[in-house]
Amino acid sequence: MKEVKEKLNIGIIGVGHMGQYHVNVVASMLNYNLVGIYDENIQLAQEIANKFEIKAYLNLDDLLKDCESVTIAVPTVLHYETAKRALLANCHVLVEKPITETVEQATELCDIAKKHNKILQVGHVERFNGAVIELKKIVTNPLLIEAKRLAPFSSRIKDVGVILDMLIHDLDIVLNLVDSPLKKSFAVGSKVETNNEDIAQITLVFENGCIATITGSRVSQKKERSLMIQQDKSYIYLNYSNQDIEIHRQASSAYLMTKEQIRYSQESFVENLFVHKDNPLKSEHQHFFDCIRNGVEPLVPNDKDIETLSIALSSLKEIAENFSN
Repeated sequence: MKEVKEKLNIGIIGVGHMGQYHVNVVASMLNYNLVGIYDENIQLAQEIANKFEIKAYLNLDDLLKDCESVTIAVPTVLHYETAKRALLANCHVLVEKPITETVEQATELCDIAKKHNKILQVGHVERFNGAVIELKKIVTNPLLIEAKRLAPFSSRIKDVGVILDMLIHDLDIVLNLVDSPLKKSFAVGSKVETNNEDIAQITLVFENGCIATITGSRVSQKKERSLMIQQDKSYIYLNYSNQDIEIHRQASSAYLMTKEQIRYSQESFVENLFVHKDNPLKSEHQHFFDCIRNGVEPLVPNDKDIETLSIALSSLKEIAENFSN
């Protein structure tokens, strides 16, 4: 389809930590017209508006009237209410993860979007990491997946635990890589600095036999974001931070005999895959634009968003039950 050059009028709702990243990216994109921003913290909104020379709206409905689309970066507890208002105001919506607090809320939003022929995209920004895009091309039949997402403690996120804050990215990616229904899942976690789980591990078992372990901590002394995939004849390592992929393949193996001992030698070679590196958040917004203006199929169908949220919430329930015992 021929690219449509008409700019898209967009507003940003919520200009806290993540919202400011969205403002910075959107303001730099030529195919967007950043209409303005809204935040309940009027002083903060005005500061950001002055910096980017845009309008800070005092009323959310006024912003929605002036926009064709919005990005929602408010606390999770407000996602459902804000996204619903935007969709009913005839706006396309890009909402930060997790989509909502409950599966029922998420299902309702998806139904509203479908009824009004609007794009509802969830901010799984890691899907637009160049390495993740390449990964989908080389992963064929994973046997074992290990995802790690560790970060030092920050008091910035207070409304959700490590699963909805961090591990939901990995749940989304793993479900996209494994072409098989989920058979069962297990979850454990513990509180360290907050009233929510700060450390958690989720194990997913798929019907085709693949096992995936997703580990997260937001109280680590070291920052790490990695994904390891074992296939029949290859081992793949992805480093999210620098968007690098290593593919390890076994070349040969033999027993070496000496007078002193018998040693097993296994040789392998490592292939470093070239990855086109771009700003994942910018790529996410470009995809949002293309879905609206150019009719591109959304990278993540809404039913996958609901499945990811459902697994995350069931994991939280299992961890909460362990807390109470």
